[in-house]
Amino acid sequence: MPDDAKHDQEFVGSQFTLEIGCVELARFQAVSGLNWETEVIEFKDTTKEGKVIIRKRPGQTKFPDVTFKRGMSADGNLLKWYQTVMDGKVERKEGSIVVYDLAGDEIDRWNFEGAWPSKWSASDLEAGSDSVMIEEVTMAVERMERKK
Repeated sequence: MPDDAKHDQEFVGSQFTLEIGCVELARFQAVSGLNWETEVIEFKDTTKEGKVIIRKRPGQTKFPDVTFKRGMSADGNLLKWYQTVMDGKVERKEGSIVVYDLAGDEIDRWNFEGAWPSKWSASDLEAGSDSVMIEEVTMAVERMERKK
């Protein structure tokens, strides 16, 4: 099997974990916000011939919030961390989002800095439904980088 094909298959059915301080805090079924964007600064410049052109330069890089979703858990660590924000004592932490293949081997890692939970929610409750309750946690991050 070519290396590219093997690499593409590694991400099928992956598992995702949140590590804080090298300790696995939770496992998730979905993670979104693994990206960053550098703003484009435009300015006018004049060529030797007197023609006005628009030049583009990179500005600041912004890191979006990262959202984690999982089945509701009795483990209240994320909610406790969020409680510190509500109490006005923001605890910024460093950690990683780790991606595992179906065999349980690590295949990708996204490290982040200055993270704190900015939102916590649970799915709606509905009588007669047998759906699993979903817990959703959104974290503000100051910096992120992909390590693998």
